[in-house]
Amino acid sequence: MTMDDDTGGAGGIPDGADLLARGVARLLREMGQTSLTEFTLRSGRRADLAAIDRGGKITIVEIKRSLADFRADAKWPEYLEFCDAFFFAVPVEFPRDVLPEDTGLLIADRYGAELIRPALLTGGLHASRRKEILLRFATTAANRLQRLTDPELSA
Repeated sequence: MTMDDDTGGAGGIPDGADLLARGVARLLREMGQTSLTEFTLRSGRRADLAAIDRGGKITIVEIKRSLADFRADAKWPEYLEFCDAFFFAVPVEFPRDVLPEDTGLLIADRYGAELIRPALLTGGLHASRRKEILLRFATTAANRLQRLTDPELSA
């Protein structure tokens, strides 16, 4: 996959999680971050949300709708090497005590999200990895915008 192959978007997030993603994106925006859903990393994994701030800090948010969803997912630690901060975002009824204490925690719904536990910073990305992720983010965002303004491109 090249950087401009990404066809992700909210449509790729499982039912219900897209509404949580919307609420999380609203909170991230209030925190000065711009986010993309279904962001594909160089590893081929897709983060539910990835966000960047004006300083180039990279945040990844993994959405878990239920305990079964969390228990079925063993891939989330692979995201840590691609971000400065990592959060789980869950609905209010989610049993929070099962989530690792060294990750950030957001409680979300379709309207917004609340920061419950800040993310521990991962120790910083190497400059070359940060550059690659920022370029991938910019290219993905530009391609999605172009497909919105010129739908015939997708055909």
